[in-house]
Amino acid sequence: MLVARASEGDDLAFEVLVRRHSDAMLRLAARLLGSGVEAEDAVQESFVSAWRRLPEFRGEAAFGSWMYRIVTNRCLNFLRARRPDRPLDSVPEPTAPDHQVSPPRAAEASDSVRALVAALQRLTPEQRACWVLRELHEMAYEEIAIAVGIGETAVRGRIFRARRSLTEAMDAWH
Repeated sequence: MLVARASEGDDLAFEVLVRRHSDAMLRLAARLLGSGVEAEDAVQESFVSAWRRLPEFRGEAAFGSWMYRIVTNRCLNFLRARRPDRPLDSVPEPTAPDHQVSPPRAAEASDSVRALVAALQRLTPEQRACWVLRELHEMAYEEIAIAVGIGETAVRGRIFRARRSLTEAMDAWH
């Protein structure tokens, strides 16, 4: 088992774990933070923290679930430390539209993506974390509860409020 070998100090075993989980953790952090640089910092700090805390890992959950929790908590800390007024021009631009899409349709799609990103930024960090884990990472409520460190009922409530806020914000795009 890689985790056991890594907790005994096997650097190569931990390197394999990092390679296996880094892409998913980076996607999660980027979705929660909206910034590639901050996401990379959060993931790097999370893996350093995991390396240091490996002896505490009891194997009650999968290593990936444990990393989701560490990365989610690190991102929530980043979000809480942020200044509340983040300019919208600091939100990354969506990827370029397909060249076969008409310019008006591409502009509309781009505007709707920007509206969604802005609406996500207005959610509380906790709501955003739960929504991203559920909708984009397709995690079960129980897994989200473990990752965020709250009860399943609280997860359901946060996702409900996030969905309601996003639906209201995106109502003009329907």
